[in-house]
Amino acid sequence: MNTRHEIAEKAGADRIVYVRPVLVSDLPEEVQEQAGGLDMIYALHDTDGERIALVRDRRLAFMLARQNDLAPVSVH
Repeated sequence: MNTRHEIAEKAGADRIVYVRPVLVSDLPEEVQEQAGGLDMIYALHDTDGERIALVRDRRLAFMLARQNDLAPVSVH
């Protein structure tokens, strides 16, 4: 979860990213270990559905998207 990536590049030309909650228990074990005891974190996905980032909370997900000139959209 502490790996730096260029999410704007991965999001593609559309500049839209989808933000959705993810249960930590549904993630690979190595990611679960990095979740710091959280039950839920938030994922950012590109328009093809590829996960491009995992973050601690919804507010941070939206902030990260906007800092990378992306338009975040909530998905449930």
